[in-house]
Amino acid sequence: MRHRTLNLGASNVLGMLPLDVVNLTYTLGGTTLISNLSFSLGGGGITVVMGPNGAGKSILLRLLHGLIQPASGEILWSGQTISSEIIMRQAMVFQKPVLLRRSVAENIDFVLRCRGGYNPLRRNQLLEQAGLIEKAAQPARLLSGGEQQRLALARALSTGPEVLFLDEPTASLDPTSALKIEETVHKTASLGTRTILVTHDIGQARRLANDVVFLHGGQLAEHAKAGAFFDNPVSHLSRDYLAGRLIL
Repeated sequence: MRHRTLNLGASNVLGMLPLDVVNLTYTLGGTTLISNLSFSLGGGGITVVMGPNGAGKSILLRLLHGLIQPASGEILWSGQTISSEIIMRQAMVFQKPVLLRRSVAENIDFVLRCRGGYNPLRRNQLLEQAGLIEKAAQPARLLSGGEQQRLALARALSTGPEVLFLDEPTASLDPTSALKIEETVHKTASLGTRTILVTHDIGQARRLANDVVFLHGGQLAEHAKAGAFFDNPVSHLSRDYLAGRLIL
């Protein structure tokens, strides 16, 4: 499939964009998990990455964030290959949160200090948005699973990322936490943070996506604006997935 940049009509176009993924291939233990993948992203908004289990969604996020290296192909942020400087302008939240053995507030403070100084006002704003301000002094690892994920997202946002990667951020969470995370993601994207989110939740994808990258077997099956993807998908794989049919 020929890749193209989708114009999403965002108010802010980041200096890191467009993102161009060109003939990307990733192998592990002799098995090809991503194969000749090409697509481009421009503008702002939320890109949702979807596909069945084993499609390569989480691997793609890790490649884009520079956590693992491709076997071949290119990942270009505004024409530049991934560097430590580019990674510092991004943040990622994993499906299972990893928190410091500190209080809720100190998890945010630690990142703020690493990024230039202690800022209690900024920290409290983030905790308020996450619905955790009343638990600021509590040990972070005593939070519920949903609260821990909300803290992980708040901590990621404390870096002021230009690009935010989210890997199944609401999987298995209670509805209250899932809603809070969706609200935060939507607001963050509306303020100019380019967001790339992996989810199996079709309802969530409909609520959040500006465009959809659909993967199958490590290859691009479809890339389209959200309305077109959900209402009139081109690929039969996309149609089967949205209809709840098994994809082999």
